[in-house]
Amino acid sequence: MSPATPPDRRRAVALAATEPARSVVSAGALAAALPLLRAAPRGERHPVLVLPGLLASDLSTRVLRTWVSRLGYPVVGWALGRNRGPTQEVVDELPRLLDRLASEHGAPVSIVGWSLGGIYGRRLALRAPRQVRQVISLGSPFSLAGRPLHSDRRISSVRRPLAKPLPVPSTSVYSRWDGVVDWRACRQKSGPTSENVAVRASHLGMGHDPAVLWVVADRLSQPRDGWQPFRRPTRFGLGALFPEE
Repeated sequence: MSPATPPDRRRAVALAATEPARSVVSAGALAAALPLLRAAPRGERHPVLVLPGLLASDLSTRVLRTWVSRLGYPVVGWALGRNRGPTQEVVDELPRLLDRLASEHGAPVSIVGWSLGGIYGRRLALRAPRQVRQVISLGSPFSLAGRPLHSDRRISSVRRPLAKPLPVPSTSVYSRWDGVVDWRACRQKSGPTSENVAVRASHLGMGHDPAVLWVVADRLSQPRDGWQPFRRPTRFGLGALFPEE
């Protein structure tokens, strides 16, 4: 892939510099949108596993997990502390956690992974598809179509085989306003059970952006054997939260 042009580079730098401020804006938008989010769809009760991004912990996904819990799903974080990449502990413990959740609830697990957490989720789906109901990735640079702004060899080694379609339904949520990873690296080939959904969130705001939370609710509500692609909501003007792809 050719190097970014100067205007692209300037835009990338500006997006990265404004990430914290735009994350705060998403938090304010969430507060304003809460009454509308009460109309979010709900579906069959099943376990949900939420995985944090690079250098983040379960604390970063607290709003997201609270949201999923309020929708009526049993949800857990990964309980492995700060995400320092695919360490041996992560490689060993995540499959065990997935197996335990699927066994305890007698049902496959939906995985919601933020950034690097989404890459882990896709790897788990390839490894144990019978235990995974679906994967929802949030700003996860799993595809070779683009380059993340941070270049960690450990991440690259995990990402490289994950661009192919998954054996389970998968939704990749991405944002052209992402200031941490290249949004093009977060897209997958669309198919009968794979899709990309665009939002306007910053990377750091993915876990509490109202559009992202709506997508998560909508995807979790999909029937296990009747998954359908995401459709922008039309009620209450919620469609304005989603840009055209």
